[in-house]
Amino acid sequence: MAVQEVLSGMPWWVKWVAIPLIAIVVFGGLIATVIGFVIGLLFKVLLFAALVGGLVYLVRKFKGSSDESSHGKW
Repeated sequence: MAVQEVLSGMPWWVKWVAIPLIAIVVFGGLIATVIGFVIGLLFKVLLFAALVGGLVYLVRKFKGSSDESSHGKW
């Protein structure tokens, strides 16, 4: 492969330090945007799950208390 032939003659620091740093500088904004989007989406999913769970808890709590009071009257 052409890439392996080019990189085989380079020192280790070019392969493991310089090239990743150049990639971070060039694509850093894109990487930060993608990571921010994923974290934001994860937060929204967790918030949605917590709100739905709270709603289910409240409905069961009030439905259960109203059922018990109505059964006690009969």
